[in-house]
Amino acid sequence: MTVTSTAPAAVLRTARIPGDGIYEGPRVLRRLPAGWEERPYELFEVVPQARTIGAEIRGVDLARPLTPALRAELDRALLEWKVLFFRAQHLTSGRQRAFARNWGELETNPLLATGAGADVVRFAKGGDATPTFENVWHTDVTFRERPALGAVLQLREVPPSGGDTLWADMAAAYDNLPREVRERVDGARAVHDFIPGFARFYGPERLAPFQEVFPPVEHPVVRVHPATGRRTLFVNASFTTRITGLDRDESDRLLRLLFQQAHVPEYQVRFRWQPGDVAFWDNRATQHYAVNDYGSHRRVAERVAVVGDRPF
Repeated sequence: MTVTSTAPAAVLRTARIPGDGIYEGPRVLRRLPAGWEERPYELFEVVPQARTIGAEIRGVDLARPLTPALRAELDRALLEWKVLFFRAQHLTSGRQRAFARNWGELETNPLLATGAGADVVRFAKGGDATPTFENVWHTDVTFRERPALGAVLQLREVPPSGGDTLWADMAAAYDNLPREVRERVDGARAVHDFIPGFARFYGPERLAPFQEVFPPVEHPVVRVHPATGRRTLFVNASFTTRITGLDRDESDRLLRLLFQQAHVPEYQVRFRWQPGDVAFWDNRATQHYAVNDYGSHRRVAERVAVVGDRPF
């Protein structure tokens, strides 16, 4: 008679990591919307800088007026790559504004220092300059009813090292949310307010007069891009204060999870500036992060922004 022994089933000890956060592992990295017709560019060279976001554009002089054909092709590149880089343009403020106006009316921001005009924001950093929007992932001016469509930023002075800017693809961030999280945020709305972002570097006396100018506004947590139809995660750590209809603890927990998604390296592109470089980004599809790692060295940038639409 043969006796067979059965080994006990393997048992693992109980162990878990917190479920709310950035998970590790493979991700879906889809640069273009489903069904999008990808065509070659005929008027300039496109040099990709990352998998889904960021491309250097070569062969375009932004100081010259855009022809309709060039404007259309640059617009397609913006939609497909979300942020475009142009090296050594050295634009005057007037030329920078003229380029941005190809995409619409320029916005002003009374909360920030200005350059050659009210629609030119000037960021002069280093030494004892007031720190502003650095070291935080954010989407520009989501506290407005119509947040900016996009922005054109030029570096006029660059520190000897550091001072890079990163952008994150928030369509990729949405695509990779766990299914149960997507089900919670699709159709949800969130409140945006200018105070948390600006209170990092301005006091109540400076901000109080603008409370009626910029009352809190609601936007969808997931907006639909008006040109591509992509669903993009549209909350950020500078301006989004709570999710409508949730109690404070639940809202805070979900927002922390959503804010973290911009930190995933696979969704990012990082740009090392040289003087005269220009970046043009789609504010509807991205967040960005200016790195303040240059100590007392000077970093001077000027930005013009294009008025956007009401998110839906």
